[in-house]
Amino acid sequence: MTSVYKFLLETIRDISGLESFAKPGAAFATLVLIIIAAWLAHFITRQVLIKIMSRIAKRTKTTWDDILIKRRVFSGLAHLVPAIILYSTSGFSYPNITQELSELSDSALNTLSQDYYFSLAGFLVKLAQMYFIFIVIFVSNSVLNAGLDIYNTTPYSKNRPIKGYIQLVKIFIFFLSGIMVLAILLERDPTGLIAGLGAMAAVLLLVFKDTILGFVASIQLSANNMVKIGDWVEMRSRGADGPVIDITLNTIKVRNWDQTISTIPTYAMVSESFINWKGMEESGGRRIMRSVTIDMTTIKFCTSEMLNRFQKFYLIRDYVTEKENEIEEYNKKHNISNDDVISGRRQTNVGVFRKYLEKYLEQNQKVNHDMIFMVRQLHPSGKGLPIEIYAFSKEQSWPIYEGVQADIFDHVLAVIPEFELRVFQEPTGNDITRAISKN
Repeated sequence: MTSVYKFLLETIRDISGLESFAKPGAAFATLVLIIIAAWLAHFITRQVLIKIMSRIAKRTKTTWDDILIKRRVFSGLAHLVPAIILYSTSGFSYPNITQELSELSDSALNTLSQDYYFSLAGFLVKLAQMYFIFIVIFVSNSVLNAGLDIYNTTPYSKNRPIKGYIQLVKIFIFFLSGIMVLAILLERDPTGLIAGLGAMAAVLLLVFKDTILGFVASIQLSANNMVKIGDWVEMRSRGADGPVIDITLNTIKVRNWDQTISTIPTYAMVSESFINWKGMEESGGRRIMRSVTIDMTTIKFCTSEMLNRFQKFYLIRDYVTEKENEIEEYNKKHNISNDDVISGRRQTNVGVFRKYLEKYLEQNQKVNHDMIFMVRQLHPSGKGLPIEIYAFSKEQSWPIYEGVQADIFDHVLAVIPEFELRVFQEPTGNDITRAISKN
């Protein structure tokens, strides 16, 4: 390009009236030619390289080469050719001398300055060097993204996400690249700039506080297998309840069941408490823990008529008979007559009702019988006596699970009157109206 520049310079000077425009015109025309040559070289290299790699990728059975093409790794490498052209031709406007400019006399400098631009070469070299740095950033970013995509195709990615570590490496590359660009612009040694940043450590720690905390938290989350993509987590302090859709260095994204997205700082998953429902999904059952409150004024001993009616119910027929025989033997042994209600043992309607619920759960095929299930009384309150069902549904899918739970309690609420019990319900306006109208 030096020869082209000299040729253009002499050609323009030979044109009458354009002598003063010869130097800038020749420099501008040479720059245009260099840019065109670099663009053509990049276009040809990119087309050839991508076509070759695409053909190779189609013939192979692996997917990693397809991912490299998708992430434009080879498109970034194609930029090396124009960068080399720009760097190698940057000195076209600098005289071919072995001495430093400061060693030349003023007359020699004046003579050379009529044909050459001394500072243009340094400027173009800086541009080419920064171009190389941007290529390194682009290719490194593409390679890291491709590596993450390749890793995500492996089974290990479900339990060990590495997106946060990839982001940390990117930050490190961007940081070093920024130092190199500053070193080029300031014409300083990059190691000196890095050493000077030691005094700014406190400021950097403050600026990158969330990144540092997120990095440490990512290590803890991954090492302890606390959460991974796809886990259903619930974090009430952050308003998150749903599956994890993304884990990065600084944030964890949760898609809530109402289709909104909650963004949680990664370090919050370590410093604050949250619920991971993964154990429930792996256990083979989903817990049903709901109670129905019985009006305590309806609780009473069973009469013979009630027992006769209960014995007609298939699920508790044997229980009622065996329990009644046991009670009769006990009362006879202790000489307690049937008229002595308070001294002897008697069955209660609420006790039979509890046993009925146990038998009902035992024969329900949608209840996981390999896991604990029971019917228990909770602490009575002013609203009545809570009877709680504690069991596990075989169905874990939320809609199906809710249907199973609803079916159980539909039956429970419908069968309560058969035991001469009543569900406690706070009075409403209609109840008060009916009571007033009766009076």
